[in-house]
Amino acid sequence: MTETVVAPVATPEGLLAALKHRYAVKKFDPTGRISDEVWKALEEALVLSPSSLGLQPWKFLVVDDAAIRGRLRAASWNQSQVTDADKLVVFAVRKDFGPDDVERFLDRMAKVRRVDKETLTSFKQMMLRSISRPQDEVDQWLTRQVYIALGMFLAAAAALGVDTCPMEGFDKDAYDAILDLARHGWKAVVLAAAGVRSPGDAYADAEKVRFPLADVVQHL
Repeated sequence: MTETVVAPVATPEGLLAALKHRYAVKKFDPTGRISDEVWKALEEALVLSPSSLGLQPWKFLVVDDAAIRGRLRAASWNQSQVTDADKLVVFAVRKDFGPDDVERFLDRMAKVRRVDKETLTSFKQMMLRSISRPQDEVDQWLTRQVYIALGMFLAAAAALGVDTCPMEGFDKDAYDAILDLARHGWKAVVLAAAGVRSPGDAYADAEKVRFPLADVVQHL
């Protein structure tokens, strides 16, 4: 079998430059826009995010409606990023994740890989054991998967020159109510605003405060 090798799309220097340019934007330019092509790529990056066992227990809500954004801003301690950024993504996790969700994933796997679903029985049993733990443990596990997707999104945005701000400072219950999430079996976990940083953001040129590499990376 011939191995497919994907050529790198960035140099090490280019990647690090993009990540160093990235910061949690405090003030967006309300007129700044992300091109349709770039945004489509970022949505696809969300779809391609890895998750434990591939279960993808998430939904990504891109809130475009200005009126809804205004209500969400009020539920976010009036943080301007919610309304001023070009895009706002609400990262939600499946509530009461269970066997039906496993079946849905296996149906998709069988279709995409063109295999008989019966051949996935062992994998199915492993997944069912994973979700048979106490509900609070399962909820924490699934929530961690959403943060993997958030990290993927932030890194992909940085690579494409899009400014972002991850946000945990919001009333999750209010978001669930405003977006009618609970009725559909979802709950909000974290946000990401994306757009163009404002020239007036005082944090844009602040030095990154990071511990030295030698302090946080250890070779054994």
